[in-house]
Amino acid sequence: MSEIFRRLTSVAAPLLRSNVDTDIIIPMSRLVMAEKADMHLYAFEPLRFLAGGSENPDFVLNQDAYRDAAILITGPNFGCGSSREGAVWAIRGLGIRCLIGSSFGNIFYNNCFQNGILPVVLPAETVERLAALAEDGNGGPFEVDLETCRITSPDGETYEIEIDAGHRRQLLEGLDDIGLTLERSGEIDAFRAADRERRPWIYLD
Repeated sequence: MSEIFRRLTSVAAPLLRSNVDTDIIIPMSRLVMAEKADMHLYAFEPLRFLAGGSENPDFVLNQDAYRDAAILITGPNFGCGSSREGAVWAIRGLGIRCLIGSSFGNIFYNNCFQNGILPVVLPAETVERLAALAEDGNGGPFEVDLETCRITSPDGETYEIEIDAGHRRQLLEGLDDIGLTLERSGEIDAFRAADRERRPWIYLD
């Protein structure tokens, strides 16, 4: 099961850097030494920390106005690179529940729905406008409503969200792929029972 996502009201942190790949989101070295619950400690490590290990004050999530942001406004092709699901775990561990960008890496995009994160694709000019509002509004709140498929920006403007119906249901009901599969457990059991009759030598129990 995943976390349910219906509505979210939060400040939005603007990170409009292009091509932020999964190795920036969570370096490969951390995948082999950190537990899932600790991935957030290394999220955006190359950008978030200086060489000596101290926080980089220029990185948006280190700034007081955005430390608690649950929405991240991203540059194009965010989450490109390798297929590591740890990148989504790291972002979720920071408390981020929604990403708004003009494009995402395909595998990263799908992994978001498995982990309770809503990735929203909007035109580049709209993303840039929302990022400017996030900066100019001193972190004013955005509202993301998955039930009505709308985003409301701090100035009161609303934007329609287009999302696949299956992905939308996953978030509204807190279902990952395993949860979706278990919904068909009756069909699975019926198949196994029939298959056991046809090929009893396959089954050891």
